[in-house]
Amino acid sequence: MGEFEKSLREFAEERAEAAGPGSAALDDEPSQIELPSMLPILPLRGVVLFPSAILPLPISRKPSLKLVEHCLAGNRLLALVAQKNPDDEQPGPDALYRRGCAGRLLKMLKYPDQSVRILVQGLRRIEIDEIETLDPFFVARVQPLLDHYETSRDLEALQAHLVNQFARFVSMIPYLPDELQLVVMNIKDPGKISDLIASNLNVSLEEKQDLLNTLDVGARMRRLSTILNREVELLELGSKIQNQVQSELSKNQKEFYLRQQLRAIQKELGEGESRGADLDDLRTKLDAAELPEAPRKAADNELGRLAIIPPESAEHSVVRTYLEWLANLPWSVSTEDNLDLLHAAAVLNEDHYGLDQVKERILEYLAVRQLRKDPRGPILCFVGPPGVGKTSLGRSIARALGRNFARISLGGVRDEAEIRGHRRTYIGSLPGRILQSLRTAGSNNPLFVLDEIDKVGNDFRGDPASALLEVLDPEQNSAFSDHYLEVPFDLSRVLFLTTANQIDPVPPALRDRMEVIELSGYTEEEKVEIAKRHLTKKQITESGLEEYGVTFSEGALRKIVRDYTREGGLRNLDREIGKICRKIARAVTEGATGPFLIDEAAAIKHLGPERFFAEVANRKPEPGVVTGLAYTANGGDILFIESARMDGKKGLTLTGSLGDVMKESAQAALTWVRSHAAALGIDPGFFDHADLHIHVPAGATPKDGPSAGVTMATSLASLLSNRPVRPDVAMTGEITLRGAVLPIGGVKEKVLAARRAGIRTVLLPRRNEKDLIDVPMEARKDLEFIFVDQIEDVLKHALLPALPAAPTGTAD
Repeated sequence: MGEFEKSLREFAEERAEAAGPGSAALDDEPSQIELPSMLPILPLRGVVLFPSAILPLPISRKPSLKLVEHCLAGNRLLALVAQKNPDDEQPGPDALYRRGCAGRLLKMLKYPDQSVRILVQGLRRIEIDEIETLDPFFVARVQPLLDHYETSRDLEALQAHLVNQFARFVSMIPYLPDELQLVVMNIKDPGKISDLIASNLNVSLEEKQDLLNTLDVGARMRRLSTILNREVELLELGSKIQNQVQSELSKNQKEFYLRQQLRAIQKELGEGESRGADLDDLRTKLDAAELPEAPRKAADNELGRLAIIPPESAEHSVVRTYLEWLANLPWSVSTEDNLDLLHAAAVLNEDHYGLDQVKERILEYLAVRQLRKDPRGPILCFVGPPGVGKTSLGRSIARALGRNFARISLGGVRDEAEIRGHRRTYIGSLPGRILQSLRTAGSNNPLFVLDEIDKVGNDFRGDPASALLEVLDPEQNSAFSDHYLEVPFDLSRVLFLTTANQIDPVPPALRDRMEVIELSGYTEEEKVEIAKRHLTKKQITESGLEEYGVTFSEGALRKIVRDYTREGGLRNLDREIGKICRKIARAVTEGATGPFLIDEAAAIKHLGPERFFAEVANRKPEPGVVTGLAYTANGGDILFIESARMDGKKGLTLTGSLGDVMKESAQAALTWVRSHAAALGIDPGFFDHADLHIHVPAGATPKDGPSAGVTMATSLASLLSNRPVRPDVAMTGEITLRGAVLPIGGVKEKVLAARRAGIRTVLLPRRNEKDLIDVPMEARKDLEFIFVDQIEDVLKHALLPALPAAPTGTAD
C-alpha cells in the first residue's frame, strides 16, 4: 500500500493535471459534481465505499480492468456497489446490493507483477434502477439519493455525543491517526460526519451496507452510536483483562500454574508412566549399541542423573540429548571389507581413467590387508589441481572396498570445535563434524574424505589443523576424545583420505602424518579418452538427450580440449560439453530431429571462436624475451619473462607480483651475467650507466619460487648481447652464483604445460632427468628434452645469433 500512501500525498499536486476534456473536474466539491443517468458498475468484494471517502482498491477481474480503462478514457465517473458474497468471482446482477456509491477514479497504478490498483473517491449515494448492459461490464441506470434530516437540538446533541464517542475510539486504536479527531470536529454537516466515521470502522459488510442504505441522518447516527459504544466496550474489556493478567501473574507463577495443569492433564490421560518408559527406551538403545567400558560407565551415570532431574528442568534435555548421541553412534557397527583385488581394480578402472599411481597404491593396501589382519588404514593425501578427480576417487575407493562413505569440507574452517565439538556447558552444543559424519555413515570403519585440508585456517577460536593431528595419527586416534562426549572413540578402523590443491600450506606436523600422492594434470589424450568414456555420457543424460542419437567425434573432443580449455583437471571440459548438449536440447524442443553428430565444425558453431591457442605460435624471436615453466595450484603453466634496458645507473626493477625467493633469483641471475659479461660479449661496465627492468606478465597473479632463475639469467644475457631466444624453447631451473643449474619440482606438470603451449624443446636440470619417468609417453615423444648442468649450456641451446646493430643517423 506504499504507492497509494504516496498517491494520497501527491494527489493535491496532481488534481489539476488529472482532469481532461470532458471529464469531471477534480477540483470540484464531490457533492457539486453532476452525475449522468448511466454509470458503469464496479462490484466490490467485502468493501463498502461511503461518500467523500478515498479508498484504494485492487483490480484483478477482466471486466473490472476493462471498466477502469473505459473510465480513464472518459469522465472517470463510475458506481461502486458491494456484492453480497465476497467469494463470488463472477457476480451477476442479482448478486449485487441495489444501493451503492457513485465515485470518481482519481488514479491508477500498474505494478511489475501486472496487478492494477486504483484510487477512488466517493461522491454520493446512488440506487440502481435497471442494469442496461452486461458485457463487457455492467452499465446501469442509476438515480442519486439525498440525505434528509431536520436541524434540531436533539440532532445537535446526538452529533456532539457521536463525535465524543469517535474521539475516544480513535484514542484506543493505534492504527488510526489522532488527527482524525480534529477532522471530525471541524465538520458541521451531520451526514458527512456519519459517513466519515462509518468509513473508518472495522465492522462487518452487512453493518456497513446497512449504514449506506440509511438515508435518514438521525437514524444513521443512532446506529453508529450503538456500534461505537459496542466497539469501545470490547476494547476496554480487552485492555482490562490484559492489565489484570500482567499484574496478577509473574513469569514464575505462570510457569508453575502451567506445570500443575500439565501434570493434572497427564494424570487424567494415564500418561504418568511415560517418563519411566522413556528411560527404559534409552536404556534399551544403549544396550543395543554395545558401548565400550568407559562410554558405558558414563552412560550409566547420566541415566542415574536423568532419573532424578525434573522434566521441566533445562538440564533434563541436555542430559537426554547426550545419551541419545551415545546410543546412536556406531560403536560396534562395522562393514566387512571386500579384499578382492580384481574387483577393486575393475571398479577403479570403471570410474576413473588413468591415475595409475593412485590405483596401484590402493591395490597395495588391499594386498597388505589380506596378509595382515590389522584394521588400521593409511592416511592418504591426494594433492593435485582442481578437477582431477580427488574427491570422486574417494567415492570409488569406498565402493571398491564395500565401505560406507563420509565426507566433510575443511575449506574455511577456523573453529577447533568444528573438529572436536563443543563442551556440554554451552547451550546447543553438539559433537564435532567427525563424529557427526560417523553417525550419518552408520559404521565405525567408513572411508572418510577430509576435503580441502590445505585451506584450513585458524583464529582466536583455535587451530583446527592442530585438532586434526589426533584424528590423523594412527597411534592416537584409537582413543579420539570429543569435547562433547568426553569419552574415547576408536577412529583407527576409519580409512582417512585427505585432498589438497597444494601441500605447502599444510602444517609440517600434519603433513608428516599423511602419505602424499600427487595427482598431476591430465594429458590431452587422457582428457579425450575420459570425455569419450564418462563426460559425454553424463552430459547427454543430464540434458535428456539419450533417445536423440547425440555422438561426439574424437576430433571434436580434441578440438574442445585443445582450443577451449586450459586446465589440469576436467571441470571446464565438462562444462563445454554440457554447453553443446544444452544447445542441442534447445534445438530438439524447437523441432529438430536427430541423430546429432558433433564434429569439429559443429563444436565451433556451438562454442564460438577458439579461446586458447599455442602461445608460442605467433611469437617472434626477440632479445630479452624467454619462455619459462611454472607450477601453480591449477597445474603447470608457462611464463614469458621479459627484460628491458634503459639509461640510468645501476637500478634493477622487478615487477609482476613476485615473491621474495623469486626476487632473490633475479639478483643471482644479474650477478652471474655481470661476472661473465666479457665471455658473453657484453661491455663489463654496462651496469654503470644503465637500469634494468625484469617483468613477469600476469601481474595480478602472485608468483614465487627459485625455478625461474635460469630463465631470468637467459633473458638478461639475451637482452644485453642482442641475441634473440628461440621461441619454441622453454626452460626451468634454479641458478647459483657460479652458474650451476639446480633441480626443481613439478617436472611433469611443467612438461605438460609446455606441450599444451606448442613448445618443442624443454631445457631441464640434469638431476631432474629421473623425473621424466612420471611424464606420459605421448608427451615424451612430442618433446625434445635437453638436460643441462651449467647456465652456459642453457645459453648454447637457447640463444640465436646476434641481430645486426640498428643503424644510427647523422645530422647534415
